[in-house]
Amino acid sequence: MAVTDKSLRIARNHLYPLQAWYCIGLFIFIIAIFHWISFLHSKFARRRPTSSPSDPEHASVHRRHAFSWRRVPLGLVNAYRVISFRCTLEFGKSYTLNLAEVFVTMAYIIFLFVWAFINTTDLEGRTLYISYWCNRSGMLAASQFPLITALGTKNNIVSLITGISYDKLNYVHRMMARVVFILLCVHAGSEVVRNSPYPWLVWGLIATIAFAILCIVSLRPVRAQAYELFFYIHFAMVFIFLIGAYVHTQNFSVAFWIYPCFIIWGLDRLIRVVRLVVFNHSYFGFKSGSMMDATAEFLSGDFVRLRLHRPSHFHWAPGQTAYLIMPSVSRLPFEAHPFTIASLNSTLFDDISVAKGNLGSSAPSWKELVFFINVRKGFTARLKDAALKGDKIKVFVDGPYGLSPNLGLCDISVLIAGGSGVSYTLPVLLDIIERVRNGESKCRRIVFIWSIRSIDHNYWIDNVLIRALRLAPPYLSISIHIHVTSAPKTIKTLPQLYAAEIRNSSLFAIESVKLTHERPDLQAILGDEVKAATGGMSVSVCGSQSIVRSVRGALRFPVSSPFRVANGGPSVILHVESFGYA
Repeated sequence: MAVTDKSLRIARNHLYPLQAWYCIGLFIFIIAIFHWISFLHSKFARRRPTSSPSDPEHASVHRRHAFSWRRVPLGLVNAYRVISFRCTLEFGKSYTLNLAEVFVTMAYIIFLFVWAFINTTDLEGRTLYISYWCNRSGMLAASQFPLITALGTKNNIVSLITGISYDKLNYVHRMMARVVFILLCVHAGSEVVRNSPYPWLVWGLIATIAFAILCIVSLRPVRAQAYELFFYIHFAMVFIFLIGAYVHTQNFSVAFWIYPCFIIWGLDRLIRVVRLVVFNHSYFGFKSGSMMDATAEFLSGDFVRLRLHRPSHFHWAPGQTAYLIMPSVSRLPFEAHPFTIASLNSTLFDDISVAKGNLGSSAPSWKELVFFINVRKGFTARLKDAALKGDKIKVFVDGPYGLSPNLGLCDISVLIAGGSGVSYTLPVLLDIIERVRNGESKCRRIVFIWSIRSIDHNYWIDNVLIRALRLAPPYLSISIHIHVTSAPKTIKTLPQLYAAEIRNSSLFAIESVKLTHERPDLQAILGDEVKAATGGMSVSVCGSQSIVRSVRGALRFPVSSPFRVANGGPSVILHVESFGYA
């Protein structure tokens, strides 16, 4: 059979999208292999024996060793972490891309467009012939939508096999969608030039316009300033786009790239609905289970604390988030918003020796779900109004989501938070203390840094910190730094009850707790810890972009260099949970 341009085009139009999937699948597989090797190493690695107060050698993590060739591979791994995740490109004051994200973005752009325009010379020698790349660009774009849809869901297999949390994969979801949109514009423009307005073409244009609106409303400024608008438009435009894309591709018998999107999206929604029913069964007519109406308390500044009884089947790990649905606060009945869980799923505070006495208003029951919510516009502003009225709020809980940092093999853990970011670092602190008490962690030093605008913010968690310090074993060194960034307040300006607590020095009388009226010098603090330590060191940060940038900058070369690691310095792992809309 003679080879014709048409036969070549058809063969390549079907082959190249499959090749694209093979390449992307291989990339995901490689990441998964590294993740599971790391997971198994942390799971089965021989851990340092638990030290005790009578073991002074292990009581200190500040030890030095000479250069060791055995530590060179660890130093190279540390260099990879610094280059990939701590070296960044900064756009304005609130947007940052690390080099790993930059690499993935550029590689995906180059890869997709090379596959779209390679081998587009026809049999007569005409290069970049439109008949070759017109339909191929559309086929390549269509082939990416199942993965784009999967990356946008809360329950996706990519997160499961790679260990990358769904919220971090969401950057890849948006990046792929925007690159594919450009490819769709190439396809749509060439189709309009070559064809009359057939119904299949009209549906394709409708899908492209809906996708264009999606890309516009998903831009960071729109999401940051009008998240609810983004939420509603995103839902509607995705539905319109998928319908239009399905009708358009069905005309060419390639709708098999589109209908999996409906299945993936529907499966994710089904899982979330089942979890909602299981975790909130008392709201759905079941007799078992207690009602879960939440109490909203307006705290100092623009912060609200939300407390509700933990659902009987709901379990979570430190640092995870839950999606909260509040029909009386939201504009739509099932509008969900994510918040980090500030309480600990543990019986740590059930210790009789420290459980006596008044817990104080800042020490919630650990049979509760507790959230510290920063009030902005829209949903959180309405939640603040409900808190001021003292209303009980009906809350549906969906989750937990995200990954908990694995700090069991780290000798030193530095926890840094700004404002409500303490929702992330506080349960991590308590979890480390519990694991050390149980002999499940070799951590020997914790540095807890909290930057707040006003001294009365400390009222949120002061009793929790006191009890945590009492529970810590004597061989676990804990240093707490509370930094107040606003002008110092006198005792007279504070609420009378809390002023009395300050006078009694319940927290600040403890030697390991330091109160400073200035911003934390993270460069100096982290530099000192790195210089003095050896072994494994983790730094976990949850706060504004300025805090995250400071931490990343402090942990670059030469502070965290392969030469320092090879000479006995610590291998530093950085966990970032930043505020805002990534």
